Amino acid sequence: MLILWEAYEEAFKEAMLVRGSSVRRKGGHMKATVRIGKKGVTETQIREIFKQLEARKRVKVKVLRSALVESSVEEIAQKVASKTGSKVVQIIGHTFTLYKPKRKISIIE
Repeated sequence: MLILWEAYEEAFKEAMLVRGSSVRRKGGHMKATVRIGKKGVTETQIREIFKQLEARKRVKVKVLRSALVESSVEEIAQKVASKTGSKVVQIIGHTFTLYKPKRKISIIE
């Protein structure tokens, strides 16, 4: 019962953070650490974004104009978010911010 409550509590906190402006505010000062170019979203970029999300919870991604020939920034952001299991927090211009909370696994004996 306690494990279920902790999972519910964690999910509730996560939903409130993504909805609230605290995640956006914390990501505002960050510089983009990943750039998506004319090849579009590659598997290497997905792995790098995933590693950065695991380490920092937030990643800022810049989409170069050459990548916007085939799809829009919103489409690219949703594609990356679905592949990494994260949420798109903010899209401004050609830059978007992803958020994925760190998972805490606690086992009660």
